[in-house]
Amino acid sequence: MPAPATSTPHRIYLAGRWVDSPDVLAVGNPARPDEPAGATYNANPEQYEEAVTAAVAAFEHTRRMPAFERSAALRHISAGIAARREEIGRIIATESGKPIRDALGEVDRAVLTFRIGAEEAERIGGEVMPLDLNPASRGRTGITRRFPIGPIAAISPFNFPLNLAAHKLAPAIASGNPIVLKPPSKDPLTMLAVAEIVAETGLPDGAVSILPMTRELGDRMVSDERFKLLTFTGSPEIGWKMKERAGKKRVVLELGGNAGVIVDRSADLDLAVRRCVTGAFAYSGQVCISVQRIFVHEVVWDAFVSGFMEAAAALKIGDPLDPATDLGPMVDLAAARRTEVWIDEARAMGARVLLGGTADGPFFPPTVLTDVPAAARVCREEAFAPVAVLAPFHDFDDAVRRLNDSRYGLQAGIFTNELDHAWSAFEDLEVGGVIVNDVPAYRIDHMPYGGSKDSGLGREGVRYAIEDMTELRIMVMTGGR
Repeated sequence: MPAPATSTPHRIYLAGRWVDSPDVLAVGNPARPDEPAGATYNANPEQYEEAVTAAVAAFEHTRRMPAFERSAALRHISAGIAARREEIGRIIATESGKPIRDALGEVDRAVLTFRIGAEEAERIGGEVMPLDLNPASRGRTGITRRFPIGPIAAISPFNFPLNLAAHKLAPAIASGNPIVLKPPSKDPLTMLAVAEIVAETGLPDGAVSILPMTRELGDRMVSDERFKLLTFTGSPEIGWKMKERAGKKRVVLELGGNAGVIVDRSADLDLAVRRCVTGAFAYSGQVCISVQRIFVHEVVWDAFVSGFMEAAAALKIGDPLDPATDLGPMVDLAAARRTEVWIDEARAMGARVLLGGTADGPFFPPTVLTDVPAAARVCREEAFAPVAVLAPFHDFDDAVRRLNDSRYGLQAGIFTNELDHAWSAFEDLEVGGVIVNDVPAYRIDHMPYGGSKDSGLGREGVRYAIEDMTELRIMVMTGGR
């Protein structure tokens, strides 16, 4: 059955069928609150049950699908997204407020993510192990292989409504596991457009369901024992509580951070300024690896601050559908107001606001602070806003210590031309990834991605997600002599 016209609520994708429900979900437009982006439906409890039951049944088929069929399905999805690039990019920009340039970049990344998934489906392998390490194991050989674990519950966030969902969908399909995906309620239309492409692949009914649902029904996914893995991207407060309720299933959490950057005395300042401005303010800072804390060596402090301020002030705020826009709105008015409260709190604690700091409805300008106490929430917590906190340092080891002084540990960046400092950062920074001569916001979709401390558990990146979605099994062969 074809997906509905955009003038009516978009039906939801339940185990190979397009369905509606009595619960209409209105989808807002962050840039134009009076002009909704569209509408869809929240799945009801009966539809949830149907999706999970169908996923359990589909596993008997997906776990036996040959690699070429799994790969072909993923290549079709990749090509289908590429063919609808402009349309899907516009959906992202409209329902999430992401500037169209960034939205189209997200579409391109999803094309790559599904393509990588197709390639990984073709190379899920094992190894042959000699076991004859003692006399009792003479003539024995081990053969290992990865097997899919079963239905997967996936919950994806609003800030990358396409590509972060793709990082759950692609490895699940690649590894032969059915998946029920709860897309974000703020911008679900993006993945429902992708569901139209998934529906063309010929995957077994129940292999994929994409169901917007209430948080209460989403909580049911977390504790449902029929799912063998929960993969969640979102806030630490919600993610760790989910883990407590998840029971025996595996859990992968990709949570938040207050990412730090060190600008060393030997840094290429033009590069550091350019990339830190992008890393701090792209998509209004609503990125879990957005640059939030920047530690600058005192020797280059004045030059860096001057360049950073000039570049930040030049960013254009406006309509996300305008290709010239650098910053669109925050996801909603509440996010903008919360950011303003945090900045006012820092100011009351002695911080200086060098740029920005005041909301204009849902729009928030690039904001730069210094002299911020470490106890202020704009330092201590995840700002998830276009806010950068600058601080000078004298000693490199002290900069590393201050960057580590956080309950988060997702990624960090260091700009330096001193090799020993790069290696020292890699050795000592308590994060999942150290990005040398770039910002922590850098990610390409086949690399391992995830954090330590409160920033999460496990790793994404298609190959690494597949490891969590499969179980290693060994067969021991005995020669008989």
